[in-house]
Amino acid sequence: QGQVTESGGGLVETGGSLRLSCTASGVDFDDVAMGWFRQAPGKAREGVACINGKAHGGSYFYAESVQGRFIISPDNAKNTLYLQMNNLKPEETAMYYCAASASNYCKNGLPARSRLEFWGQGTQVTVSS
Repeated sequence: QGQVTESGGGLVETGGSLRLSCTASGVDFDDVAMGWFRQAPGKAREGVACINGKAHGGSYFYAESVQGRFIISPDNAKNTLYLQMNNLKPEETAMYYCAASASNYCKNGLPARSRLEFWGQGTQVTVSS
């Protein structure tokens, strides 16, 4: 039974940086699409960054709002997916989640849903103004 677990959230000032980690077990990075999304209270889920699986070219996607500031990176040796977030803004305060899906591709900034998918419990990111 696979699972993913996020860590690294916290409180940071406007303009600060955080690095989120998503540690996976029972998940083969070569066979899934993986990504990060966020959700703030009362707001819709937003795909932040996603990596298509190898079967779909392994390309990267970033939401326009985070282009040039966020970097998603996998470490296959450690079975960990990172999200480096720089120059954070107060409106980016949200719960950040990691997800992996055997669909092997990203859709709307998230790993597309499939029968075999893994979502974490989230890590809170708070950006103070």
